[in-house]
Amino acid sequence: MQYIQPRPSSIVAGLYTARDLGVDVAILHGPSGCSFKHARLLEEDGMRVLTTSLADNEFIFGGHDPLMRVLRYAEKEFAPRRIAVIGTCVAMIIGEDLQSAIHDAGITTPAIAVDIHAGFRENIDGVIATLEPAAAAGWISSDELERQRYHLGKANEVERLRGAASRNYIEPSRGDLKHVAAQRLVELADDGATGVAVMNAKKETAYMFADELLALHDVCPDAAITYVANLEDRGLPKVREDAARILAGMRERGVDPELLGALDEYGANGSAVGERLRELAPDFALLVGVPHAVPAEYTEGIECFSVTNGPRQVAPLRELGHRHVVVEIDLHPKTLGVRDIVESEFGAVLRSMR
Repeated sequence: MQYIQPRPSSIVAGLYTARDLGVDVAILHGPSGCSFKHARLLEEDGMRVLTTSLADNEFIFGGHDPLMRVLRYAEKEFAPRRIAVIGTCVAMIIGEDLQSAIHDAGITTPAIAVDIHAGFRENIDGVIATLEPAAAAGWISSDELERQRYHLGKANEVERLRGAASRNYIEPSRGDLKHVAAQRLVELADDGATGVAVMNAKKETAYMFADELLALHDVCPDAAITYVANLEDRGLPKVREDAARILAGMRERGVDPELLGALDEYGANGSAVGERLRELAPDFALLVGVPHAVPAEYTEGIECFSVTNGPRQVAPLRELGHRHVVVEIDLHPKTLGVRDIVESEFGAVLRSMR
C-alpha cells in the first residue's frame, strides 16, 4: 500500500532495537538532526546517542574519518559494553562502509554496523537490520532471531489488517471522553456484570497500560473481573527486564494477572487472547495496549472498552465493533526511561469515579 500519512521510521526502529539489545552507545552516522526527537528520548532511557554530524563536505567526500573519531571518542569517554553504528539516508547514498570504519577505528568494544535508511516502507526493516548483525556477533541466538522475525511479521500483519496501516489515510482522533467510558465501565462492574481486563501491550508502553488494569481493580476490587497480561519471560534483554518489573509492580498492588504472551508478542497474541475471551464469555472487556490484535469474531456480543496510544487507531477500533475507544496521548514519551508503573490518564479518571 502507498501510504499518504506519516509512518514509523526504520532508522528509529534500529535505534530502539539497539537499546533492547543492551547497547550503551548508539552512533547515528549522518546529519546532526537525523532522528533528533527519538535520539533525545532514548537518552532518557539510558542509551547515549551520538552523531557524526555529517555536513555538505562529507556528503561529497565521505564520512569514514568522522565515524572513526566518534567511535574512538565513545569508547574513551563512556567505556560502553556495546556500541551500535546506525546508518542513515546520507550514509546509504554516499555508500559508506560502516563495518570498515569500526574495524579501522581500532576499538575493542563489541560493536555492530546497522546498514539502514529511511527509505523502507515498513519500520520492521530497521529492526531486522539491527538483529541480523547482533546475531552474527553472538549477542542473540539464531533461534531468537527467527522468533523475532516471526513476531515482527505478525505485528506488521495486524497493522495492515486492522490497524493504522489498514488504509491510505486515517483521520487522527482523541477517541471518547475518558470520564464517560470510565463511568460506564464502573457501572457494569458494580452491577455484577462479568468482565475481563486484558493488557496486550508493546514493550515499554506496558509501564502505563498496566496502570489501567490496576485502576480498575482499585475502584472495583470485588468485581467479577479476570485480569490477563502479556508479561511472560521471553524476548530481548530489556523487554524481559521490563516484563519482570511490571509484573512485580502489579502483584505488589494486588493484581496477579494470568500470563498470556510476552511484551514483543502483541501482534501474534490476538487469537490467544480471543480464545481466552471465548472461554470466559464475559459481559464486558477492557482491552489495553494493542486491542486491534484481537480479531473481531472474538469480541462479538461483548461490550468492549479499548485503550490505545494511537490517534489513528480510533476509527479502525470502532469499525471492529468496540463501543468505547479512548486514547492515551503522549504515552510513549512518558514511559521511556521509567522503571516503575506510570499512572495513566484513563487510570486516574477511573480512580476519580469513587
